[in-house]
Amino acid sequence: MRISITGRHVEVTDALRDHVEQRMRARLGEFPRLQDAHVVLMVEKHRHIAEVVVHVPHHGPVESRRESADMYQSIDQAVDHVELQIRKWFERRHEHKADRPARRAAGGAAEME
Repeated sequence: MRISITGRHVEVTDALRDHVEQRMRARLGEFPRLQDAHVVLMVEKHRHIAEVVVHVPHHGPVESRRESADMYQSIDQAVDHVELQIRKWFERRHEHKADRPARRAAGGAAEME
């Protein structure tokens, strides 16, 4: 997965970059089809804001924006929320696909009679 990191009113240090990459790979690494992610780190007065946008194939972008007093905490919360959204979408998609063969078999048998 390609991860691009942008800082607005904050310098993206190597420590921040490493934290974002490790957290993204740890939490989203199990979803093999994810290709692009964009992380925007912002500081506004005393608020540290992390915005994460992950592009999911056949679904579109999944976004999360979290703010707190600590940048690392904002990053963790935003990545966790994106993971939750992607996991829900994948589970719904797999449950929906699991129902298809039963409906096809039932519909095909009804047409043959």
